[in-house]
Amino acid sequence: MKCPFCGSDDTQVKDSRPTEDNTAIRRRRSCTSCGARFTTFERVQLRELTVLKSGGRREPLDRDKLSRSMSIALRKRSVEPERVERAITGIIRRIESSGQTEVNSDQVGELVMDALSQLDQVAYIRYASVYRNFREAQDFENFVGTMNSDDEDEVE
Repeated sequence: MKCPFCGSDDTQVKDSRPTEDNTAIRRRRSCTSCGARFTTFERVQLRELTVLKSGGRREPLDRDKLSRSMSIALRKRSVEPERVERAITGIIRRIESSGQTEVNSDQVGELVMDALSQLDQVAYIRYASVYRNFREAQDFENFVGTMNSDDEDEVE
């Protein structure tokens, strides 16, 4: 594994253990060249997944990109990182279990919105505002109104 700090290929595993949900192996590593320590994760990948973008472009499904976009929505919110990791794993598992090797970017966005709605309502609204391209305050009001009416429907 290449050191992210100095680029050396000579790193050593100091500790390995499963993650809390047993979906990955967490490895603490140390670089023999610069002495830096870092963590890597080893996960099962059932198949190579490709995202079909709206412009027709194709790119590999990137777990880190999912994590970054969810982290932006969750910035300054008190959600445990383990819950976020479980949500990301759940999104990827749902896509993998669909049997498709190519998934539409809209489907990925909807899955992220579903996951965020379960994690944090403010993050859900933040993500939706970008994903659904809100242009004015009325867009937020309409979206929150539909959220509230959905909540009332579930109570009945």
